[in-house]
Amino acid sequence: MAHNPTKTLSRRGFVAGCATAVALPAVAQTSNTTEIENDLSPVVRRNISSFRSLDWRPYFDNLNNGAILVDTTSRALHYWDAAQTLYKLYPTSVPLTEDLTRLGRTSIIRKVEGPTWSPTPAMKIRNPEWPDFVGAGPDNPLGTHALYLSWQYYRIHGTHDTRKIGRRSSNGCIGLYNEHIAELFSLAKVGTQVLLI
Repeated sequence: MAHNPTKTLSRRGFVAGCATAVALPAVAQTSNTTEIENDLSPVVRRNISSFRSLDWRPYFDNLNNGAILVDTTSRALHYWDAAQTLYKLYPTSVPLTEDLTRLGRTSIIRKVEGPTWSPTPAMKIRNPEWPDFVGAGPDNPLGTHALYLSWQYYRIHGTHDTRKIGRRSSNGCIGLYNEHIAELFSLAKVGTQVLLI
């Protein structure tokens, strides 16, 4: 069989193009990029311009105990400390659907390093095959740290599945890379105000 250099080049170009597209982080894709998200959510458009630093004043009256703003549209978490000397911006995962998304004001009521996890009653109805309990460790969907909110079942937490960050992939919680939640965990306090928009 004769070697066809055109086919080889096309195949190499295709493979190289695919590898490049897969290697791009979620926040680096432009609004003209459409991506299928490995069954985590339907096709979405991402807009890099919405992943930008923000001022806290339009969202909070003060920074007592610090403040966290979660923007579910840009899939970003903003943190300001009480002294107004530190600002952090992290990419997040957000809830899969609108009906799983809770918006509004809440606060951190508990901080747990090495959290355990149990599915909510609604999760068990949707996914009866899920375990009733998962201990701390690499199989835990809450990752290495969790910030529990005043809303029952809602948390800001880490994840061992890094494919989820930047996507609609959660059952209601806000997920961060484990290294980011560890940093936020050290900064945020019980009583830190949280706003989800």
